[in-house]
Amino acid sequence: MAADLDTVFKAYDIRGTVPDQLDAELARGVGIAFARFADAPKVLVARDMRPSGVELSAAFIDGVTATGTDVVELGLASTDLLYFASGRLDAPGAMFTASHNPAGYNGIKLCLSGARPVGEESGLFEIKEAVRSGVSPPTTQRGRVTRRELIDEYAAHVRTFLGTRADALRPLRVVADTANGMGGLVVPAVFADLPFDLEILYGELDGTFPHHPADPIQPENLRDLQALVLERGADIGLAFDGDADRVVAVDHTGAVVHGDVLLALFALDLRARGLLAADTVAVTVMTNLGFRLAMEAQGIAVSETDVGDRHVLAALDASGLSLGGEQSGHIIFRQLSTTGDGILTGIALCDLVRRGGQPLAELSAGVVEHVPQRLVNVPIPRPERLAGCTEVWEAVDAARAELGHDGRVLLRPSGTEPLVRVMVECRVEAQADAVAAHLAAVVEAALGQVEPQAPR
Repeated sequence: MAADLDTVFKAYDIRGTVPDQLDAELARGVGIAFARFADAPKVLVARDMRPSGVELSAAFIDGVTATGTDVVELGLASTDLLYFASGRLDAPGAMFTASHNPAGYNGIKLCLSGARPVGEESGLFEIKEAVRSGVSPPTTQRGRVTRRELIDEYAAHVRTFLGTRADALRPLRVVADTANGMGGLVVPAVFADLPFDLEILYGELDGTFPHHPADPIQPENLRDLQALVLERGADIGLAFDGDADRVVAVDHTGAVVHGDVLLALFALDLRARGLLAADTVAVTVMTNLGFRLAMEAQGIAVSETDVGDRHVLAALDASGLSLGGEQSGHIIFRQLSTTGDGILTGIALCDLVRRGGQPLAELSAGVVEHVPQRLVNVPIPRPERLAGCTEVWEAVDAARAELGHDGRVLLRPSGTEPLVRVMVECRVEAQADAVAAHLAAVVEAALGQVEPQAPR
């Protein structure tokens, strides 16, 4: 087997470099373990355009069918299409993708029937331990493998967000940079029957990402889209990640509109139409303080969750909320999805701009005033010790008292690396720098050395 399982099993998925961390043997083991864990008559399997996905998904399918479970192959798909299929067919699923990671990576995102994401607390730990045990599947009749194409059904599903308004939409010029990822296949299908003038940039499916990485959060990866929006005189630019579950927008001036601003626009729009359940939006602890202050000023409550869209989903379902998301561009419209859906978000943004009667630049101006944010990663051998460190939390309390209502402090252990992440936000940039540096030093002094082992 390729690598230490604790390295490739993350909080939300299984991910690593191929083949040294993730190989066919491991994928087959995950297939066996997941089929047993899901305990369903069939499992859906899809993959993105990464070349390694062919071998890895085939090995996973071999593991699933070895347990007597049937497999429905969806072929090339976006992550959102796989989750849609899970809901439509009421079956668990596996998506082979490494999203925004470089070409040498691949991964597996898992969900249970009804498109319920599988994370560390909802089954991924049990699956990891089952793989670690190396238990062979029972001798039984192999499951069958069939193929099914659902892209047209997914496209129709996304367009239901528009309802009857689709017939009344005025033309809009849109440029979509799909970064050689799965958006190149799915975005045109979704936009096909809408009166938008769509141009695709880097639409060829190519898991080597020959033009730029499929990570729209990094400013350098948006430059080609910004230039083309200006060249074409487009109304909106949409930049997708590799599996199309995240999106970042560009307005007609070439300015970037990130997830926090998009989420604020959607919250205000849904509230104005009486569609924002409980007048509340769910966000993660990493969402900028400026978003919280903007929502507070508008009388919209903010429900805060841990990092990860599965936590946002849990908050939405627990309180019957309709909208949530992350600053990275994962936005969940709960009536249509259980995860962030970049393509649905893109359609929703086009709809909002057309109904608003103003350019995106004007609609988004001043909606969220981002507060300076400083993030310091402090290498700590055992970051889990943070929870019980009185010295650190006393310093945090003092920092919060100093910053007051217009500041925020967040310390948390990394879920994937031996780090404690220190985040400070406040309106004065120099103060954010100073407080973050001070807290990082306190963390380093209190936790930087591994506690001595007790004598045997």
